[in-house]
Amino acid sequence: MTDELGAFWVFLSDSPLLGLTATLLAFLAATWLWERAGRHPLAHPVLPAIVLLMGFLWVTGIEYQTYFDGAQYIHFLLGPATVALAIPLYDHLERIRKLLIPLLVAGTAGAATAALSAVGVALALGASRETLLSLAPKSVTSPIAMGIAEKIGGLPSLTAGLVLITGTMGCITAPLVFRVLRLRDESVRGFALGVAAHGFGTAQAFGISALAGAFAGLGLGLAGILTALILPLLPALLPG
Repeated sequence: MTDELGAFWVFLSDSPLLGLTATLLAFLAATWLWERAGRHPLAHPVLPAIVLLMGFLWVTGIEYQTYFDGAQYIHFLLGPATVALAIPLYDHLERIRKLLIPLLVAGTAGAATAALSAVGVALALGASRETLLSLAPKSVTSPIAMGIAEKIGGLPSLTAGLVLITGTMGCITAPLVFRVLRLRDESVRGFALGVAAHGFGTAQAFGISALAGAFAGLGLGLAGILTALILPLLPALLPG
């Protein structure tokens, strides 16, 4: 019986099905923990799922590339999921048209501030050029941020981690900021979450209302586009 289980594990560990199954189980477990924690931002499903998957790969000794051969099918869905955010936007198209100029100004200011403030602080602390270029796109959703980092000379893997930290911190601090500034308009709340905390913020905005979620999706997309347009200019401005 032990030999049969061992043979089955050898087969499964080399199969793309393992990565896919492990990812889904980790996310289900993380979602359960999130619900038990009252949907607190610190317990967002992405973070516990990452910890669970890292522990699983470390204990089993499975190579990351072997895991990703199966997980890539979920990774592929990041693109369509981002595009699907256009559906709630369409439902509120008339309101968005009326606010188009303020939204463009706010989105541009938010995207530029998010990138330049982070780079400025890191530069003052003596970060390397590669780190600076990896840090710059940290406020946009992972598929866009990693693509930008790769194009401008950063490390996509480092950028992915920074994106997670940014989203978590944005979700944690947003409720306090809204209370202090007395922001009650759901469209404003949603847009701010989308610009500042990308996918994490958008998920949190949908928890507020469909309207907030729609504007968060708009903020996420707009920040991604503007960041992709602005950041290719950054390498020429940095020393070294």
